[in-house]
Amino acid sequence: MKQKISLLLIATLFLGLGALGENGYRLWLRFDQIEDELLRTRYQQQIQQIRFEGNSPILSTAARELTHGLSALLGKELNAGAEDLQQPGVVVGITGNSTILDQLLSLEDKQSLMAEGFLILTRQNQIVLAANDDRGVLYGVFHLLRLIQLHESLDDLHIIQNPKLQRRILNHWDNLDRTVERGYAGFSIWNWHELPDFIDDRYLDYARANASIGINGAVVTNVNANALIFRSDYIAKAAALADVFRPYGIRLYLTARFSAPIELGGLSTADPLDTDVKRWWSEKVEEIYTLIPDFGGFLVKANSEGQPGPQEYGRNHADGANLLADALAPHDGIVMWRAFVYSSEEPEDRAKQAYNEFVPLDGKFRDNVLIQVKNGPIDFQPREPIHPLFGAMPNTPLMMEFQITKEYLGQGTHLVGLSPFFEEVLRTDTYVEGEGSLVANVIDGSLHGHTLTGIAGVANIGTAFNWTGHLFGQADWYAFGRLAWDPYLSSAKIYQEWIKMTLTHDQDAQAIIGDMLLSSHETCVRYMTPIGLHHIMGPGHHYGPGPWVSKMPRADWTSVYYHKADSSGLGFDRTESGSNALEQYRPNLAKVYRDLDHCPLEFLLWFHHVSWDHPLSSGNTLWNELCLQYDQGAREVSQLRQRWDQVESYIDKERFRQVAMHLQIQEKEARWWRDACISYFQSFSNRPLPRGLRQPEHDLSHYESLIFPYAPGIRPRW
Repeated sequence: MKQKISLLLIATLFLGLGALGENGYRLWLRFDQIEDELLRTRYQQQIQQIRFEGNSPILSTAARELTHGLSALLGKELNAGAEDLQQPGVVVGITGNSTILDQLLSLEDKQSLMAEGFLILTRQNQIVLAANDDRGVLYGVFHLLRLIQLHESLDDLHIIQNPKLQRRILNHWDNLDRTVERGYAGFSIWNWHELPDFIDDRYLDYARANASIGINGAVVTNVNANALIFRSDYIAKAAALADVFRPYGIRLYLTARFSAPIELGGLSTADPLDTDVKRWWSEKVEEIYTLIPDFGGFLVKANSEGQPGPQEYGRNHADGANLLADALAPHDGIVMWRAFVYSSEEPEDRAKQAYNEFVPLDGKFRDNVLIQVKNGPIDFQPREPIHPLFGAMPNTPLMMEFQITKEYLGQGTHLVGLSPFFEEVLRTDTYVEGEGSLVANVIDGSLHGHTLTGIAGVANIGTAFNWTGHLFGQADWYAFGRLAWDPYLSSAKIYQEWIKMTLTHDQDAQAIIGDMLLSSHETCVRYMTPIGLHHIMGPGHHYGPGPWVSKMPRADWTSVYYHKADSSGLGFDRTESGSNALEQYRPNLAKVYRDLDHCPLEFLLWFHHVSWDHPLSSGNTLWNELCLQYDQGAREVSQLRQRWDQVESYIDKERFRQVAMHLQIQEKEARWWRDACISYFQSFSNRPLPRGLRQPEHDLSHYESLIFPYAPGIRPRW
């Protein structure tokens, strides 16, 4: 198969708005010609031709990506139809379908490959890229291009990679009116009004970016679902998106509103055990698969935050999930049933509710059901202990849900590298099967022998010209994809890749930017919710500090419910003397948190109500430590801004300016967090600030009076 392309076309490929200037649209897929002439010449000697075997929509995509990418990087025109294997080059194909690959690969090499995996080996004078399926070939192509973008050696390659997780999915909280719940990068990129007839180029670029990091699924509608998506004309619109995604190996998923049989089907009930309800869902699923033959399945939020669910009919989560699972099973579809639940009745401790509702149902879900669990038991807080469900349902596959969009982490204007936080969660020991039972072992199926596995990330993209609003939000998208492929990767490695591919190859600049990304999450925790504080943001929009929030329709929507500040101390007692949420963790993990004097400081106020004058392991009293943490976090943001200034000469003017302006906003808002929270908690502690710390800029009443009616990302109420 021969495909030639002009260098002019290569130069403009995937530029989009970037053709007007460097604005970040190209993400990490910047296939600019390698500037180092010696290195470029070496690559040119090693890759003089490409032989690409096989033909399918995905293989055609892979061939196009490889020829375009290599031609641009090497500055020479290549095609995918070489026949003379005496010249050095790249041979690409699917094992078992190619005589040439059979000759170049050993039986051991072939047997090492699993679904969607790939190998890249040096054999004779050829770089061999092979897989057992077309998706694996596509991922291998992007990996080979990544090696060259990173300026890695192509000598003696022996790379074998198989994805550790089967379903690697972006969840979009995008509404049909193009608003995005908790979205901070503009409106939704999905233009439902113009679909299916108008296909925006951005849909293709989106699919391309996801495939390059191994993401193989997208839920394109909000978990606070709208039954309209199941109307026939909207299914056709969704099918148009699926047609764009398919050549990049991405399955489309939809969120299912549990009451759709009533709202759309005219039934009087949505009872999951009702015969007519079962029939309606089966027929609707058949309709979907007629237009989208590779449809992935449903994501469901039920009986939570007002969303309808099976409990309204006296049924449980398994009854609801199994209803949909039975309709999807004949088509290889799955149900991702979210464990983010809390009932209309206020619990003694919201952190306990998901465990209480789901653990008794372990083993009662169909084989094509995944329980999607947030990383922590409350709601994507800056830092939480792991969710107690991980490891507590050995007979049910659990998938991780991370939030890439920064609802509680400065939203669209703060530099907060999320990879270290994701890594912290994935590497936490559950102690389910003794020491070494990591959360990553739970979700990859290895701990309990599950074959259906998955991970989801709540997307942070929108119509912003650079996709994510804050340029460094791209690093979070990239990191999620890389960890979804392999949850055991290190954040340092991931960030090194992103920096080189996106910003610069200068080693000094890489070190500075890498340190900024690696340290910024801890910095954010310090100036927002140090020592285990949580859920003290502004109400509704969750923008800015709001530890004083006390008047909401539910107590567990307030801040005072969680921090419980009083004249004696601060923190939520979750030990035996309080809510005893500790009992939901395995004994060895609970032991880590139980003792007030040995509990890690980062979770102290999560599990304990602590006296203001109690001495901590840091050598400070609680009050002094709290103030010092807030102050340190704010100062560290100033240092982030100063460090960014040091790399100005290595970054193009436009992207440097984007980040610099956002860092100025973050610096201002970190001081706001510091001053507001110190002022509020001082009204309970009645103690002076530690010596040397400046007083808050305003009094408490000033901070309490601030309102932000148009803060972005609020869920529409119509």
